Amino acid sequence: MDARNPVDPVTASTLPTDASRRQWLSTTGKTAIALGGLGMLDPLVRAGAWAAGSDAPEKKEVRIGFIPLTDCASVVMASVLGLDEKHGVKIVLSKEASWAGVRDKLVNGELDFAHVLYGLMYGVNQGVGGARTDMAILMSLNQNGQAITLSSKLAEAGVKGGEDLAAHMKANPREYTFAQTFPTGTHAMWLYYWLASHGVHPMRDTKIITVPPPQMVANMRVGAMDGFCVGEPWNARAIMDKVGFTANTTQDIWVDHPEKVLGSTAAFVDRHPNTARAVTAAVMEAGRWIDASQDNLRKTAQTIAARAYVNTSADAIVDRMLGKYDDGRGRQWQDAHPMRFFGDGAANVPYLSDGMWFLTQHKRWGLLGEHPDYLAVARKINRLDIYRQAASAIGVAAPVSDMRATTLMDGVRWDGSDPAAYADGFALKV
Repeated sequence: MDARNPVDPVTASTLPTDASRRQWLSTTGKTAIALGGLGMLDPLVRAGAWAAGSDAPEKKEVRIGFIPLTDCASVVMASVLGLDEKHGVKIVLSKEASWAGVRDKLVNGELDFAHVLYGLMYGVNQGVGGARTDMAILMSLNQNGQAITLSSKLAEAGVKGGEDLAAHMKANPREYTFAQTFPTGTHAMWLYYWLASHGVHPMRDTKIITVPPPQMVANMRVGAMDGFCVGEPWNARAIMDKVGFTANTTQDIWVDHPEKVLGSTAAFVDRHPNTARAVTAAVMEAGRWIDASQDNLRKTAQTIAARAYVNTSADAIVDRMLGKYDDGRGRQWQDAHPMRFFGDGAANVPYLSDGMWFLTQHKRWGLLGEHPDYLAVARKINRLDIYRQAASAIGVAAPVSDMRATTLMDGVRWDGSDPAAYADGFALKV
């Protein structure tokens, strides 16, 4: 069976038809039961055990926005697999054109939740990149799986990576243009960190533009940029279309880095805590199903490739989901840290230190004028209470600590213990 069949090609911004969903579930439900992970057909759950009494979701139908990217997969599959209904809600998916559109619709209430950039949520909460609004992050949707793509013209000039790029820019002075997807978002921060680690000041040595993810390849094709940072499948698509090559993956910058989140406004979550818990549980369970086997990963790639979702060929999605990388210049490898949607639970934890890291980079690059109270802001935005309830509902053990430590590509360690000193400690900053 072609996993794209469940998608109704006419309704690009809504759910698959009920009939097609049942057809999909007749096959994938058996797979999930065999894996022993989902218990999708548990009669108590199917009867709506979580939707009983005081645990009942306050809002039964919720609208969730997403951008056409591979990492929208767990949100989409929560709907396609019927996991939303299992937890007493119905997800109505809304395909959006840009992160600015996602931001605006979250803030004005057109969307209840969204697949959204981690850094966007923190920026809006601080009044940067949008009108200041209290935001809520319920879970991390994925780790890893983004990349920095450079143009084929740079490849022809002998550029292979960051060091070559820095040397080329110095030897051939001109205006170099690089694109990210939202000013405070993850892709902007990965791009800036990568450039700076190679001695290129993103604000002084380059021109930075904002381009929606699905438009990256087309803009590079017409020569509008020298490089971009974006989520998959658009880096793989640039290689397939012979307009660019992968200079670095983002997991090369930070192994198992946070990426997209399930986001909402604080006001919505405060009014609808049971709904927030139910949606979080459904999406987390979908991520667990995706990561459970290569077969599930392939089925997911086939599903989200459809016009209603990412709107590209499945072969542009599946290899990098499986960790099979080709940089477009002859190097091929099996990546040890590909995109993960569950990662034995670790990929979904909204660690406070992850949120704080984005604030340090906002301060580093002048998006914030003063140091905020990093920990207090993170505690307010990252709704670990909702996350823990949802994790418990599907039998996932929450971590003991709300913080984690890592060492990034430049050898600098981040553990959240002194964020102000960390932000001020970089040689290249605004």
